[in-house]
Amino acid sequence: MNAAKKLLDTALTWIVVVLFAALVIDVAWQVFTRQVLNDPSGWSEELAKYLFIWLGLLAAALVFGERGHIAVDFAVKKLPRKVQTVLAVVVQLSILTFTSLVLIWGGYLVVALAWNQNLTGLPINVGPLYLALPISGVLIALYTIYHLVRIFTGTERPLVDAPQDVL
Repeated sequence: MNAAKKLLDTALTWIVVVLFAALVIDVAWQVFTRQVLNDPSGWSEELAKYLFIWLGLLAAALVFGERGHIAVDFAVKKLPRKVQTVLAVVVQLSILTFTSLVLIWGGYLVVALAWNQNLTGLPINVGPLYLALPISGVLIALYTIYHLVRIFTGTERPLVDAPQDVL
């Protein structure tokens, strides 16, 4: 399970790096054509918008996999370890529910609705671009299940930086 997560983390990291590089190149081209050539590119703004959406959603999934998101847990850190574990499981189950309903199911509905809609600036349909929603949802769900299993088995702390000796 750890090897699969490491492989997923590595692949996702490279995808995020490539998306970021493509976004930088695209925006640089957009600025160059607008400021230097005085003939703005019609497609680069549209592409930048969708690159940014994919980058944000996939990077959020990657950070979630590392449990790197902001957590307001100053009160929870003072609770006994068993209560911390119960709260961690409740939080992970809440995240799994939200992800399943909003990102995966809702994303699927949006993709299905927009699958054949044309973009004005790019020669592709909108639907495939909206796949970022259900794909990031599936990734977050996989990471959530991974963390749940590790919390249940005791191989992962309920809080990321909680002291080990909290009773």
